[in-house]
Amino acid sequence: MTEGMEKQGTEEVAFAMPRIGQKAPQFDAITTHGMKKLSDYAGKWLILFSHPADFTPVCTTEFIAFQEIYPELRKRDTELLGLSVDSVTSHIAWVRNIKEKMGVTIEFPIIADLNMKVASKYGMIMPEQSDTAATRAVFFIDDKQVVRAIIYYPMSTGRNMAEILRVLDALKTSDQHGVVTGANWKPGDKVIVPPPKTTAAADERTQDSSLEVIDWYLSKKDLK
Repeated sequence: MTEGMEKQGTEEVAFAMPRIGQKAPQFDAITTHGMKKLSDYAGKWLILFSHPADFTPVCTTEFIAFQEIYPELRKRDTELLGLSVDSVTSHIAWVRNIKEKMGVTIEFPIIADLNMKVASKYGMIMPEQSDTAATRAVFFIDDKQVVRAIIYYPMSTGRNMAEILRVLDALKTSDQHGVVTGANWKPGDKVIVPPPKTTAAADERTQDSSLEVIDWYLSKKDLK
């Protein structure tokens, strides 16, 4: 099969994996909450994630963990949408099983992507791991439906929910305050001020007592 192509029946159909900064690929899909379109989420942030299969141990722990952070996501005006190539009947049975056996109600919808249409648009299928199961991908899509961050995990490794919240908070902080965030940043930490664009501004920066100036190109401040 040609690189950048997906196979449907006997035909090869071109698709492009989304990149950070691009518009997220539009879709409409059957979910456990009825039909959903990407445009349904316009004006809100969306975390779209894929999992390999229902009724599997790592995925079950992840769904419980995603449900645990779902209230925090909604506080941040962010919705959650899962996906795998299982049927909607399988999804419903699995969600019911999680509630019965683990006492957790999964409140967010799950796409039933049997034809792998959405998974292919988003580059969620990794043939080196599986031709028929989505890998563990996470797409952060902003309120303008632009892809802002992407995280991939192998099938063997469950995701870290604290990191998903941290990335979302970092993106929103950068948008709101025009700053960037350093390694291991978390809410409440100092943020990084964009570096000066001229030599004169660099000289001024080193004299700015309102900032923690490590050097002219690396300066931090507290957010009030």
